[in-house]
Amino acid sequence: MGEPDYQAPDLTLIGEDHIRRYRETDGEVGYLWNGVPTLLLTTAGRRTGQHRTCALIFGRDGDDYLVVASMGGAPEHPQWYRNLLTDPHAEIQVKAEHVPVVARTAEPAEKPRLWDIMVGVWPNYDVYQARTQRVIPVVVLTPT
Repeated sequence: MGEPDYQAPDLTLIGEDHIRRYRETDGEVGYLWNGVPTLLLTTAGRRTGQHRTCALIFGRDGDDYLVVASMGGAPEHPQWYRNLLTDPHAEIQVKAEHVPVVARTAEPAEKPRLWDIMVGVWPNYDVYQARTQRVIPVVVLTPT
């Protein structure tokens, strides 16, 4: 029996396949994933400097893009978040548009409002937070 509020996503398009199809089609395939919008985030690896891309659910707060470093409620932060802590300059792709951004972790005073925006997009974030002792960050991506 699963967690009561958890909605299992369709995982037929994930990981490298999701990124490849998103890029090939400028988001025609992959922008909407399980009914929610996704973007591609490209960061510089904190040790290697190599560019790494992942597909993430996103929300909006004015001109800013919001993503959540949940990793499904895993005990550790995802690699992309750790990369941004080292170098906050990144690029996102939203459909066909490529946007340079600077990332920051939401401040404690603003996080509840931003968390609510993201739970409105993907209700499972509340379930993910319940799965872990770590505080799951909301990341604000501001276009430069």
